Amino acid sequence: MPEPSRRRRLLVLAICCTSLLLVSLDNTVLNIALPTMRRDLDTSVSGMQWTIDAYTLVLASLLMLAGSTADRIGRRRTFQAGLVVFTLGSALCSMAPSLEALVAFRMVQAVGGSMLNPVAMSIIANTFTDPRERARAIGVWGGVVGISMAAGPLIGGLLVESVGWRAIFWINLPVGLAALALTARYVPESRAPRPRRPDPVGQLLVIALLGSVTYAIIEAPGAGGGSSVLPVCAGVAVAAFLGLLRYERRRPEPLIELRFFRSAPFSGATVAAVCAFAALGGFLFVNALYLQDVRGLSALRAGLWMLPMAAMCLVFAPLSGRLVAARGPRLPLLAAGAAMGASGVLFAGFDAQSHDGRLIAGYVLFGIGFGLVNAPITDTAVSGMPRAQAGVAAAISSTSRQVGTSLGVAVIGAVLAAGVSVGGADGGGTSASAFADAARPAWWIIAGCGATVTVLGALTTGTWAEATARRTAARLATERPQPSASARA
Repeated sequence: MPEPSRRRRLLVLAICCTSLLLVSLDNTVLNIALPTMRRDLDTSVSGMQWTIDAYTLVLASLLMLAGSTADRIGRRRTFQAGLVVFTLGSALCSMAPSLEALVAFRMVQAVGGSMLNPVAMSIIANTFTDPRERARAIGVWGGVVGISMAAGPLIGGLLVESVGWRAIFWINLPVGLAALALTARYVPESRAPRPRRPDPVGQLLVIALLGSVTYAIIEAPGAGGGSSVLPVCAGVAVAAFLGLLRYERRRPEPLIELRFFRSAPFSGATVAAVCAFAALGGFLFVNALYLQDVRGLSALRAGLWMLPMAAMCLVFAPLSGRLVAARGPRLPLLAAGAAMGASGVLFAGFDAQSHDGRLIAGYVLFGIGFGLVNAPITDTAVSGMPRAQAGVAAAISSTSRQVGTSLGVAVIGAVLAAGVSVGGADGGGTSASAFADAARPAWWIIAGCGATVTVLGALTTGTWAEATARRTAARLATERPQPSASARA
């Protein structure tokens, strides 16, 4: 197949970025609408956690399946199916009559979302074959996250105040339909030269692991000391984890390619993604509740307060892509971790929420850090892997992000639920000082996530780490299993 022209490559990038905008905007808009949704649906903080984590759990569980499926049946075909299901799920969410229905419809959305971002990243990796050009493309991809963070709170606030929270799902409909039409017209079909076989056992083990861990974190604070929730969930999680390691090592074509983790940059990027997105998920969750339930701001004014964070992300995401292209991932990773960690320390140690200037400074620092982190972890995850396995590598990278978001919302939501009740049935009218005391451990967790990103950036981007990446790529090429008789037939 001839190399597509530069104009065609940029058009493919724009279409793939549309899918990222669709998913990212949905998440940021949802966060700003959480307090209104909680009051309208008469639910608790843990109920709001599930509106986010039901989505991220299903998404994380299916991303690797979607990546390998796209490599097998066609990336464009899988991408189009994802757009259809995500758009349908959005329409259902807008009509949800209860929290339970909303959570179920969010899971439908997640099924579609699992076929979007990792597959789009695989399309980008196979379209932009030059490393520098790919790094710049990934920088643009990261910039879309900044756009969604900047536009999401404002769009969400306007829709919630003028129409209602159900309208936040309506905006996905025209965007999804437009992306579907453009994909059919301009995105070329591509497949892996030798597709991977399905791994249903591995898929079930992943679902059991992620589901049990998240359920335990969210529900344990309200379960009581004599509850069996924690021991049962812990047992399921340990059994699923050990079973996953044992089973996947024996499969010639596993769902989770454990050989990828021989590469220090890939392993570092995966863990850094979990930490960065855990910090983001917790940051947005805490601030959505704080600004509206404690400060008493409207959804729109809360969105305006969070604009400095979103603006910094918008500015620094493409800058990070250029830095990765010019100097590699080390510098942006170090700076990203330091900025996110400093933001957490500012809130935890200097009570930033009690002073407007410190509050804005904390938002700016976090926006800088998160804007810088996406491009290096994305580029590192896919650049050292064989192009034939780009879908699987991109899916593991995307899975780590969703696992991070899910854990961040679950852990930090549990910390808040344990420390103070927020609004409605949970105790409405929480004082600023009580909320600050309850949130302090959460901010230290966010600071720790930033510190971890910094350490990983230092350890996994040097000469030794690059050597492990080269050895891993060589082993993947030489250890590639032969297709089965049925596959050859």
